[in-house]
Amino acid sequence: MPRLFTALEIPRDAALSLSLLRGGLPGARWLDVENYHITLRFIGDVDGPTADEVVNALDRVDRPSFSLSLSGMGSFGAKKPHSIWAGVSACSELMALQAEIERICQRIGLAPDTRRFSPHVTLARLRHARVSDVVSYLSGRGDFRTESFDVG
Repeated sequence: MPRLFTALEIPRDAALSLSLLRGGLPGARWLDVENYHITLRFIGDVDGPTADEVVNALDRVDRPSFSLSLSGMGSFGAKKPHSIWAGVSACSELMALQAEIERICQRIGLAPDTRRFSPHVTLARLRHARVSDVVSYLSGRGDFRTESFDVG
């Protein structure tokens, strides 16, 4: 059974900027640069025919290009941080694309995604990282920004 998710790739220049943030946090397992992406919808494990149906439906999505930029950093898991991320600047076109993908998935019969969409790029997974180390790491990098890049 394939495990599916939809995502936007991060262009090379933005990925290089993100890669410079690696290191300096005990307990962090940094993602490989080529795996940086913005997840639009996690679909999960599906059977072959459902996977084909998802791919065919998403192939028909046709939206105008838009620009995105990455800005700010944070962590998921307030009391027990489990990942470090770079934020995505607010963008109505991105929100509309994600909403369209969600509608398509539900039309196919997939269960709705109950999590609020929070666009980000995961940079590291954390194991046994101390909250104080995470706070210290983020405090020195909170003003992170990339140049804008085109999507689509």
